[in-house]
Formats: sequence, structure tokens, C-alpha cells
Amino acid sequence: MQVLVIAPHPDDETLGVGGIICRHVADGDHVHLVVMTETYPPVWPERDKVRRQAEVREAADVLGIASVAFAGFPTMKLNTVPAIDLASYLIARVREHGPEVIYAPPFGDVNQDHDAVFKATLVASRPLAGCSVRTLYSYEVAPTTRFANPADAGRWQPNTYVNITDHMDAKLEAMTRYASELREPPHPRSLEGIRLFARERGLAVGVPYAETLTLIRDLH
Repeated sequence: MQVLVIAPHPDDETLGVGGIICRHVADGDHVHLVVMTETYPPVWPERDKVRRQAEVREAADVLGIASVAFAGFPTMKLNTVPAIDLASYLIARVREHGPEVIYAPPFGDVNQDHDAVFKATLVASRPLAGCSVRTLYSYEVAPTTRFANPADAGRWQPNTYVNITDHMDAKLEAMTRYASELREPPHPRSLEGIRLFARERGLAVGVPYAETLTLIRDLH
């Protein structure tokens, strides 16, 4: 089976579905990753983009991801990019890989890039004749998804829990490849914080570690 994971930023895929990716790979599925944004000068030095792309590839190797694509849109500026450009890029990737399952970033998130990419994914995965996508999920990026406006009725909420106990160590190992993104405890992007988030999600369903999703569409 072909699977497509869409990450607005480097490390979103590992934070959100690192364990789920490992489960797919263990089952013999082919997982493809798209990273939608990159840094740019003068806000970030040019070398930063090269370093972050190297980190993505190293993390992808740990998780067993089959291919990585970089869309190159400006990070933290997707509100300035025409929606048709984001959707058109993702439509091309869906046609290229023919995924049956897509994992998209969270909607209603405090990070507006996440919301923009989710909306573009909805367009790219429309259940029209000839579209390969059967199942669409939205994953959680705990450090930002939980900071969403609590009064927003449209904020992200989990309705699917996936046991990642057998793959928790690989998720953490992949995250160590993101040296530029890791923080010290008690930051939620620390290794301790990532483990605690997965532990909390697992406790809700009686397993040691879990990742959570929102099921958007299932055509099976």
C-alpha cells in the first residue's frame, strides 16, 4: 500500500505520526513524505535550509520512509501563498504516488501553516473518480495543536488512537536527528516531552504509548 504523509515543517511528521509511519513500514507499506516549507534569508541563513533538509532525510531513514519531497514554500508565510499553488503541488504528489492513505497536519491549530496545508490536502484528496485516496487522517502536533483557541468549536480533536508501543524508540531516535528543533525539558519538543505526550495518549486507551488522529474521511 502507498501512504502519503504531509508535513508543513521539518519534524512535524516525526512528532505527529513517527510511530504510525513505522507501523506502516513494518507492514510492508511504502510511505512517502512531503515537506511543504523551507526557511529563507534574511530571517534564516541560507545554510539553515540545507541543514534542515539533511535532518529530514536522516529522520526519514530512521523511520523507513521511501521518498522525501521538498515543496519549497516559505515557512510561516503560507498565508501569503495562493491556495491554488499549495493544492496544485499536493495534487501532483497524489498523482505521482497514488496513496490510499494520507496523513495531513492538524486543522484549527495555533500554527497557521498547519491549517493552510490541511485545507490544501482536502482539495488534493477530494473523492473524485480516479482519485486513489481512500482514507484521510489529520494528525496531532502536540506542541502547537494543544495551544489552539479553546473557544474555537473547529479546533482539532482526536477520534482515533494508534498503539505505537513497539515503535516508540524509533520515533524518539528519528527525533534526535532534528538537532536544530530539539529542546531541553520541560519543553514539549524535548525527547522527554515527546515520550510523555505519547504516554498520556496511550493511557487514554490502555496501552503504553499511542499517537492520535482525527479521521476525516474513510471510503472503504
